Amino acid sequence: MEKKETVPGDIQFDVPLKEGLILERESRFTMRVQIRKEAVSCHCPTTGRIADIDVSGRPCLLSRSKDPKRKTPYTVEAFSLNKPGDKAKSWIGINQNAVNRYVEHYLANGGFSGIVGTGRTVYREQFLGESKLDFLVDNIYLEVKTPLQQLQIEIPPYVKLKKSAPFSSTDRFVRHITELAGSLQKNQRAILLTCFIYDNPGFTVIEKSTNYEQVQAAVARSQSLGVEIWQANFGINKNGVKLEKYFPLEI
Repeated sequence: MEKKETVPGDIQFDVPLKEGLILERESRFTMRVQIRKEAVSCHCPTTGRIADIDVSGRPCLLSRSKDPKRKTPYTVEAFSLNKPGDKAKSWIGINQNAVNRYVEHYLANGGFSGIVGTGRTVYREQFLGESKLDFLVDNIYLEVKTPLQQLQIEIPPYVKLKKSAPFSSTDRFVRHITELAGSLQKNQRAILLTCFIYDNPGFTVIEKSTNYEQVQAAVARSQSLGVEIWQANFGINKNGVKLEKYFPLEI
């Protein structure tokens, strides 16, 4: 059993997550998971690929829905590259929607004081141009991204891999970082916060997208106009989520 550590300001789940074993990814939206001796169809919170990993056979952490009528009673919050029988597992979070809740929690509790200071007013989902950005903290626009197309972590040889098509869905990212740069005409600062729910050593592009040059040009142009790019690493276990560290990025 994992030791539960209560750190002031960290996120504690109301109900501890349940451990299961992923049997297969049924579709973009569901995974079939073994919970004790029962196979259950569970919600997959990320519709895209998770690096080149075949998640079948991987241990996972599950949260139970409070809606008794939902067809998928559980959501897969994280998976592990450890073997199912390992007692101490490291977890990789995949719930990209939940990351915004984690960021909001730490913004409100001073966890990101090194980026935005403390005592700030936090607003969710603010429109800027044609884009809806995640946060407005006083006069600072902050957009959150949680990439899962690649994992910067050692993959054990027993983990199955699969060949994936080149990543090409970057239009939304380019639009958002361009809008962030435009916000600097009226606002003091604009921040792109790249988040990971595992110990990522520092984001770098391993596999280039099909339109990498266009993306790189947009990033360089935005940084030249003053957009700041930061990284935040969260840790997740059965009991909760912790902001482990954050630091500025040069991409």
